[in-house]
Amino acid sequence: MKLLVTGLMGKVGTNFLPEFLTNEKFSGWSLRALCNNRVIDNAAVEIVRGSLSDQHVVRAALDDVTHVLHMAAVKESPDLAIDVGVKGIFNLLEAFRTSKTANQFVLIGGDCSVGHIFHPYDAPITENSPRRAYPGCYALTKVIEEVMLEQYRIQYGINACCLRAPWIMEKDDFRHVLSFRDQFGGPAWHELLTMEEIARYAGTGAVPLLRDATGAPLKRNFIHVSDLVSAILLALDNPAANGELFNVAMDVPVDYASVAAQLSASDGLPVVEVSTPYHSNWLDNTKARMLLGWRSAVDLKLLIQSAWAYARAPDDPRLVWYPG
Repeated sequence: MKLLVTGLMGKVGTNFLPEFLTNEKFSGWSLRALCNNRVIDNAAVEIVRGSLSDQHVVRAALDDVTHVLHMAAVKESPDLAIDVGVKGIFNLLEAFRTSKTANQFVLIGGDCSVGHIFHPYDAPITENSPRRAYPGCYALTKVIEEVMLEQYRIQYGINACCLRAPWIMEKDDFRHVLSFRDQFGGPAWHELLTMEEIARYAGTGAVPLLRDATGAPLKRNFIHVSDLVSAILLALDNPAANGELFNVAMDVPVDYASVAAQLSASDGLPVVEVSTPYHSNWLDNTKARMLLGWRSAVDLKLLIQSAWAYARAPDDPRLVWYPG
């Protein structure tokens, strides 16, 4: 068995690699990475250099490959997003369907394909809920990836599945999500607050209690990277994954009121209420739990505790791998 991975040097990939290499299920498998800008230095990984937008590079990368794990992504850079999110998956799927050895294609999708907090849903979001991209090229390409994979299954009967994940957390990410001083991701505070308010809240170490469009505490879906890696390992070479789309998220969405209450009680942090135009949604992971036997191990309490306890070493700088 030979696994080709794209995006191996990203957040998920760097956590996936050691788990894959030490997992008894994959003993005897070989691993190849298709890399463009970054290359991993690991003797266990064969490297193919080049862009996903180059069909000749992609075909060479799939030579003798049995399984593909496509994780590479680009955010709000339209030219690169098209190369990776449209040309890239098209080239991979074309090479996969014509390969004599290819057996399974696994795509890591995102809940931006259902608009995460941008669009309202009147029930939990399942794999049958309508796709609703939010504004921007990134969400559009994630919808295109899901649809293209679905159509290749219909057109050519390939063995493929998609794991649809929400915002992926590791290390101290979640602490920075809630920070007014050194924010990671969104919503961007300057879109909701004045610069004076942001500076004041940053100075006090305040915790935001976001409220949704109805005024209720905002509920947003997250997943810890370790839980996503465990889902990938379960889906790889698993007949139960054939032809399926799986929502892979924490069992319940993060409730910003619960976050504020926990941090206020444990760390004495002040709480600031922030009104937003966003919508509370629930990404239902029942299907992944039922068919894959997957379970989310990191709940809200552990997510907060691990983020606040994490201390970065000098050789562990905070990195944002792509713009957006």
